Amino acid sequence: MRTPVVDRPDAPFALPNLQRRIISLTVYLGFSALGVGVINGLAQALNYAGIDIFRYYPGLRTYYEGLTVHGVFNVIILTFAFANGFVSLTTARGLNRPLNTGLLVAALVSLLIGSLLAAGAILSGHASVLYTFYAPLQAHWTFYLGLAFIVVSTWITSLNIFLAVAAWRREHPGQRIPLLAFISACTYIFWDIASLGVAVEVVGFLLPWSLGILPATDPMLDRTLFWFTGHPIVYFWLLPVYISWYAMIPRQVGGSLFSDTAVRIVFLMFLVIIPIGLHHQFVDPGISPKLKFAIAFLTFIVFLPSLLTAFSVMYALEIGSRRNGGTGVIAWFFHLPWSDPSVAAQLLAMLGFMLGGITGLMNASYTINLEIHNTTFVPGHFHLTVGTAVALSYMGIAYWMVPYFEQKDLWNRKFALAQSWIYFIGVLIFARGLISGGLAGMPRRTAISLIDYPKPPGWFEAGIMTGVGGSMMFIGAAMFFFEIFMTTFFSRRTEIPDIPFTDTIEPPAAAGFAVNLDRFRYWIVAAIVLCVIIYGPVIGRHIPPNFISPGNANY
Repeated sequence: MRTPVVDRPDAPFALPNLQRRIISLTVYLGFSALGVGVINGLAQALNYAGIDIFRYYPGLRTYYEGLTVHGVFNVIILTFAFANGFVSLTTARGLNRPLNTGLLVAALVSLLIGSLLAAGAILSGHASVLYTFYAPLQAHWTFYLGLAFIVVSTWITSLNIFLAVAAWRREHPGQRIPLLAFISACTYIFWDIASLGVAVEVVGFLLPWSLGILPATDPMLDRTLFWFTGHPIVYFWLLPVYISWYAMIPRQVGGSLFSDTAVRIVFLMFLVIIPIGLHHQFVDPGISPKLKFAIAFLTFIVFLPSLLTAFSVMYALEIGSRRNGGTGVIAWFFHLPWSDPSVAAQLLAMLGFMLGGITGLMNASYTINLEIHNTTFVPGHFHLTVGTAVALSYMGIAYWMVPYFEQKDLWNRKFALAQSWIYFIGVLIFARGLISGGLAGMPRRTAISLIDYPKPPGWFEAGIMTGVGGSMMFIGAAMFFFEIFMTTFFSRRTEIPDIPFTDTIEPPAAAGFAVNLDRFRYWIVAAIVLCVIIYGPVIGRHIPPNFISPGNANY
């Protein structure tokens, strides 16, 4: 007997209109940030093709200011806003109960204040420190305060989610948490632990340093604290997408998830394997080679939940296809509803993510990393992950979520479908250019269009591919914004009472070990213990901090 992933699936969705509007504004704030980031992204792509259009951007002072805008707006503001809104929505539907309106408003206000503060510092030329904001580069204090507000918005969202889950548990003693609510809560438990590194870095060191309270900074400590959060943040971008892939896409294609337990295990694996950010510091001094090797091994383990995801989601897709007449060993994949723009965008995102996972394993390999570190191979990789698996999935989710928010039909399904394909083809060309350029030694974070020396072999062709692919991505993103604009303001009114959610063939176990999966405290303790084991010796070497660098305020 198939089991829905939500509580009371046949009852009306108990989300008040005011809460739906607050959640929609949160998501729209994220998409607004994406628009700004995409505009700057075009200049970054053409830069590698040797075309300088930075001069035509009003108020843009330097290449690095534009690169900071692109990074912060796309991978911090967009992703945090989307997660806050979308995961609040999935929690409410999973439990079929409203959230706390005051906390929804507080999270939105905190996110908005933080975004305005950070954006103001960047756009005024006072925070050209890139999205990693490594010390001793120093930004204006408003940039760090803005980041703090943005992170606080996620903690407020966490509190809202946890209060809702706790209230549901009190009302349903002895029952398993509905799967959609479980994976939503697990996403934010994961983030709450992972965010502690950057919170300590920003509030404890960078903000007081930028205000003159601390005379100097400890760059190695700050860098280590950043990467405690900096790699797990990738999964905070990705886990909301996994929520859709697991709990929504199967329903959209007519399929079902095979196992409730398998999905819970995948999310708990991500929760436990938090402390793998040290693989971003393979070239850093002060970290023992033995520990670096151990981190490389631990990073490879994170590939396991991704493989489980590939199996579970592909199985669900195949079930849906065969229910609707799909046949063959491979042909069933082409019988999926590719004409549905929401489905097509996310299927294409999955295909892109396979390449992102392969290149990610290369980045995590200790010896290969030494070859490709700080080359364009790195942005080539993460444009296949955050630029495809995440961004394109966000677009696909928006194709049912915005109509739900606005209670309107999607404006033009064929236009939306074309948008997904143009963006997807563009990102494949774009990433191919960056990866090949990186293997030829082309540096990342460099104004290639402004260099005055002959380009080494391989750079020219790689740059052309990057420019062409990036231009197609820009066109695809512009089409997405046009589709959303037309849907919001000019599409036909309709009634959409609920969001898509799937069911599982294997129901949640009522007894045995699987019941312990819902006892979050066990997994939280396991995650914290592993963090202490891995990061304790590294951070311990920097206690007390060695404040040796007064910093460089490049404004």
